[in-house]
Order: sequence, then C-alpha cells, then structure tokens
Amino acid sequence: MGLFGSLFTGVSGLFAQSQNTAIISNNIANISTIGYKRSEATFNSLVTSQSNSSIFSPGTVSVSRLQRVDQQGALQQTASGTDAAISGNGFFSVKRSTDSGQEFLYTRAGQFSEDAQGLLRNASGFVLYAWPIDAAGNLPADQGDLGSLVPADVAFLGGLTRPTSTAELAINLNASELDQTLAGALTSAADFTRGLTVFDSLGAGQTLTFEFTKTYGPHGTAGGTVGSLSATDSLVNDVNLSDGDIFTIAVDGGAVRTYEINDVVGNPTSGAEDVAVVTVLDIITDINTNVAGATAFLGANGELVIQRSSFTGGAAEFITLEDTVGSALAGFGITAAPTNYASSDLNSTTYDNGTFADSPPYSTEGFPTPQSLPGDLNYNNRGWWQLQILHPDGSTVSNGLMNFNGDGTINALPDSSGNIDIDLNNIDWGNGSDPQSILVDIERFSQFSGNYDVIFSDQNGAELGRRTGIEITRDGVIVARFSNGASADLYQAPLITFANANGLTEVSGTAYSESENSGEENLREAGEGGAGFVEPSTLEQSNVDLADEFARLIVSQRAFSAAAKVVTTADEMLQDLIRI
Repeated sequence: MGLFGSLFTGVSGLFAQSQNTAIISNNIANISTIGYKRSEATFNSLVTSQSNSSIFSPGTVSVSRLQRVDQQGALQQTASGTDAAISGNGFFSVKRSTDSGQEFLYTRAGQFSEDAQGLLRNASGFVLYAWPIDAAGNLPADQGDLGSLVPADVAFLGGLTRPTSTAELAINLNASELDQTLAGALTSAADFTRGLTVFDSLGAGQTLTFEFTKTYGPHGTAGGTVGSLSATDSLVNDVNLSDGDIFTIAVDGGAVRTYEINDVVGNPTSGAEDVAVVTVLDIITDINTNVAGATAFLGANGELVIQRSSFTGGAAEFITLEDTVGSALAGFGITAAPTNYASSDLNSTTYDNGTFADSPPYSTEGFPTPQSLPGDLNYNNRGWWQLQILHPDGSTVSNGLMNFNGDGTINALPDSSGNIDIDLNNIDWGNGSDPQSILVDIERFSQFSGNYDVIFSDQNGAELGRRTGIEITRDGVIVARFSNGASADLYQAPLITFANANGLTEVSGTAYSESENSGEENLREAGEGGAGFVEPSTLEQSNVDLADEFARLIVSQRAFSAAAKVVTTADEMLQDLIRI
C-alpha cells in the first residue's frame, strides 16, 4: 500500500538529512583545522521496479559523502621556517611513526616542527618522509618509489664545517711595475702580496699567501747581471768597456749584426762593423730596430737584457751572442755563447707554462695555459708575472707564471668547464685535517697601469658553526642553517599526486590513505609533473566556507522538517484507516 511506502520514504528522508547535517557540522567543527578538506552530502533517489503509470510505489533516498580534497584552501603566512603549505596539487608523505610496518599516509597539514629526536612531525604527530640529499646534492636514483623516502631527521650532534673547495679573486696588477731579473731564482721581494683565508675539513682557518712578482716570463733571455745602468750611460766612461771592443748577435743562426764600442759618436774603426754604439740606448735601439726576433731593454735592476722575442714552433731556436774583440758582453754580465730555446717547449700543443732555459725552476702544475703564445700576433712578451702561493708554514703550495694580454686581460685558455682556474691539489695543513684541493678562479685578474687593487675575494668555506635553524624552501628542500653562515641541504620533500585525489580514504589526523578510487601515488618534485609548489613559512587553512555551510544547514533543517511532516501525515492517515 502507498501509505506504508510514504512512511518509509519519509523515514529515509529523515536519515538522509540527518547525515547531511552531520557532514555540515563536521565541516563547521573543522573550520580552523590546518589542511582540512570539506565534504558535502550527495543525494540519490531509489525507485521501486513495480511502479507503473496506474500504481505508484514510492521509493526512498540514499545519501553518500563527496570529498572536496582537490579544492585549495587559503594560505596564511607564519613565522616558523618549518611550516609549509602546498599551492596546487600534491600531498606530503608521512607516517604515524618510524616503526617498521607503518603505512604511508598523505596530508596537506604542513605544520611541522622538530621533536625530541630531531624528527620533523606535524601537529597530528605524523613524521615527514623525504628524499635524502647526498653530499653532491643528488637525490636517490630510485626517487620514483616510496622506498626511497626516509624520515626527515634534522638532529645534529655537533656543528657543521664546510671546507673550502673554490675561491675567487679579482686583482689588478700594476702594469708599470718593472720586471725582476731572471738570473737564477728571483731574489727580489714580491711586488704585491695578498692573503686569502680558507677553511680546512676541521673548520680551522688557513691563510694562503699570494705573492706576485713582475718578471720577464719564459722567453729566451740572455740577461746581464751588471745593475744600475741607465739608457744614457756612456759605454766607455760609465760602463768601463774598452773603446774598440766588438760583439755580435745572431738569431737562429741567421745574419750576424756586429757592434763596436766607441767612446764618441763616429764610424766603426775598421768600417767592417755594422754600427758603432756609444751609449746603452744605442745598443737597445739598434737591436730592436735591426735584429728581427730579438728584443733588448733595461731590466728592473738596471741590467741589459737581450731576449728572443718570438718563437715559431719550428726547429730549435736560439740567440747567438759572441765577443769578437775584447769582452764587452762579459762587461755586461752576459755569457758570450749561443742560448738555445727548444721550440717544442713553446708551441701550442706542448706548452705547459713550465721551465725554460735561463728562467727560474717554475713549478706550474695546475696553472692555466696561455691562449696566445710566443709567435702569436696577440702575444704580449711584457705581460708576465710570477705567482707564488705560500702555505701558512711558509712552504710553497704552487709557483707558476701568468701572462696578460695587451688589453690588460689575462691570457689563458679556459678549461673544459669554461673556467680559468689555478688548481691547488692535496694541500696538507699539518693539523690532521683531510688533504684539501681548491680551485682558485683567476678569470678576473687584470694588468693595468696604476695602483695594485683587490677588487674582491671570496671562498665557499666556513668555520665550525652551530645549527641555528631549519627551514623548508619552495622546492621542498629541507635546509639546515648554521651560525657560520653555512647551510646544508638535508632532504627534499616530494609532492605525492593521485589521479583522483577525491577518492582518497580519510583517516584521523587530517590525513588520507590510498584507495582503489584514488589511483596509485606518484612522487614528484615540486613544480614538476603537475605537482604544485611548497610555500615556505605558510599554512593551508581549511577550505570550509562558513556562510555556505550555514546555508546548507538551513536547507537541511527545512528538508528534515518536511520529511518529518511526511511521516506524521502518513501516520495520521494510517490511524484513519485503522478506525475505518
């Protein structure tokens, strides 16, 4: 009979609206719950198959719960560095504890803080799981699997040291500095000195001293040792050479140029000599003008320097200097003999910035190779500096040569990474720390006339520091900060996405577990693969709209009253039927 059906229909309406009210009340109760996602009731009619056009058998109504997990909640900034919200798709991966057998749960409640054991837990007590980051900054190779995640443990028993691995110097060297002699090892004091503090593996500061000395460089040099000459000195009256002395110069066994020492301006005595020279300047001028491949100048100590000015990379190249009458060259302190310079040491394929005849025993391992070499059009033979890098105990860490172009920039070939570095390898500080290698970037070295100037110096090391805080970045990286200014990337929290986030199963603690309706989890880095971003020092509020919930509550209340009226009306009609 229809009356009984109406009674049951009214009762189902009462039940459905009571469920609706329960869902609404749960939403309102969690309006302040971080990361909470509202639900709403969805109604479905149930009809009886016996109904037809003449006889109607009333059905009932069923109610089910529809989650709105995919709806973004408002973001609110906080003062905590470990608070994190998700803007867009994704969930944090958490567990109730670190005990084995615990299932992974997923939450957007990112109110994390460090517990007594150093684990990051949210307000519900769930432990955050993340990818560990190794010393090279890499994530696990199997980062697509949940098994790659570990508890985010930020506890440090001590502090953190960061040994220096790279340094950068920007220094201008005075191009007007006079060259130092190359007669044996350099004995003069360095022209410019700069200290750089680096840090070893124990956090101790170590000072490397950089000593710069202007030098002739690895040219074939026949330099005199008689100092205090000036260009205007008379060869006879001031240098004490003998009138009529004759010496010759030839390059690579070619044409011989002959010089006769005169006490006054005039022609050579025999007339067979090429030129009579009266002053030091006469020798310098004539060699630079008439002897191809040779250069003459006065050195820093006033010595006469005659050097091979270019190298072509062919057969062995040399300068031949000989006294034919008297001992003029000996008077200048120049050995009267051929001075050979193997071109195999100077061409572009084998040039190693190393040791050359009549040059100091430069140990230049790790120094960059010049880009322009002797013989190149852009080569600057007056742009050489010796750089000696000293250990704190005074010993030499590295000792080499650098060359600068005519425009003041450093003449060096970049390495495979495009850098111009000095590579200091396996430095032993003598204090028990690990052997240390440091790349010193010298790309911004320059040589301009003027004052020596340290534009800036920097290095990436740090002394021992105590942990001052933990923070989570927008990429989900968990970073430890230390009092020495250093930082360490410890973990990266993945964002877990699902094909149907609304199909997740809700569990207590504002979290969800995977279900058949949600699909399988996908581990994504923030901002990739459809995942959102992690917003640091921010929390996601509940996505409950109070005004909307009150409106729904009013509708549910009226619907419940109407369903109750149906029940009372059907009851009264049944009573009338019974009385009949």
